[in-house]
Amino acid sequence: MAFHPPLRDDLRGDAPYGAPQIDVPHLMNVNENPFPPSPEFIAHLQEAVGRAATGLNRYPDREFLDLRARLGAYLAADADLPAPIPAEQMWVANGSNEIMQQVFTAFGGPGRRALAFAPHYSMYPEYARNTLTEFVTEERGSAPGFELTDQMVLAGIERHDPTIVLLTSPNNPTGTALSLDLVRTAARTLEERGAILVVDEAYAEFRHAGVPSALSVLDEHPNLIVSRTMAKAFALAGARVGYMAAPRPLVDAVRVVRLPYHLSAIAQAVAHAALDFTDELLGSVAFLRQQRDELAAFLTGRGHDVAQSDSNFILFGTFADRRAVFEALLQRGVLIREVGPDGWLRVSVGSAEDNQAFRTALEEIDPA
Repeated sequence: MAFHPPLRDDLRGDAPYGAPQIDVPHLMNVNENPFPPSPEFIAHLQEAVGRAATGLNRYPDREFLDLRARLGAYLAADADLPAPIPAEQMWVANGSNEIMQQVFTAFGGPGRRALAFAPHYSMYPEYARNTLTEFVTEERGSAPGFELTDQMVLAGIERHDPTIVLLTSPNNPTGTALSLDLVRTAARTLEERGAILVVDEAYAEFRHAGVPSALSVLDEHPNLIVSRTMAKAFALAGARVGYMAAPRPLVDAVRVVRLPYHLSAIAQAVAHAALDFTDELLGSVAFLRQQRDELAAFLTGRGHDVAQSDSNFILFGTFADRRAVFEALLQRGVLIREVGPDGWLRVSVGSAEDNQAFRTALEEIDPA
């Protein structure tokens, strides 16, 4: 008799999350930084990991206050804050995905609700599902602006009475940034309801000059969490290091639900090494911003709708059969992403060679 695992009913039929991983010359589908680490950084990293390896018979530092302090100082510089964010207001985990999972574990659960605004990052409903949190959405504004206004957010809060609200700046997959006024309005309204606001800033380093970070108002709101990652701008997607800033009571709540010794000694060593090389690792950000704006101008010039992007990717459309366009690009060695509203595609900004290959392929399959 065949054994049927006692899988939770709400998981039956679900597939694991994951974008296609296909070996083609131009990988432009998961918003990675296309530039590998330099030999100098690799040597520094090897030395740091080697030192950490001498103590791998022991559990890692489970509070890693020195790493949290260094990340707090980095965020203060990035957001032009008057002082570093204290270590006790920082937290680190295995990618911003684990940060979000911990936040949902601490503040979600049965009988609680999380609200996001579509189109949104496709993992949000899975964080909710995994923690038995109800997940609801409201629509952002219409294409190509995909605007999110105070009125939309307040109406969604009033309609759904969520415990967690997710706002993303820049938003994935649209690339849209948020104003500080909207963040303040949402945070104040949720504070009155005993709920939290999470601003996901995974792509914040790519924002245009003058576009603010929600970190600017962190001290104003006891219910605000700002999530970041080293995967994108730091070009460390393979290292899986994400982190958050929040008032200490929220950080302490997340610490309650973390797994024992969840951040390995190797991951901590990698993060420290990256902070030693911040200028170098972030050195490609200006180039990627420029390439993003040039790609957006190219797509607009060809008559496509293009969402205004403050990230390292561009959402563009519309296509009667986006799958056919995706496949035709793939046949030419260019992998992008089918994501977002029907008819839209998303391309990550790559190297100059990647970006030119994308342009050439698109012109071949979709002559203007």
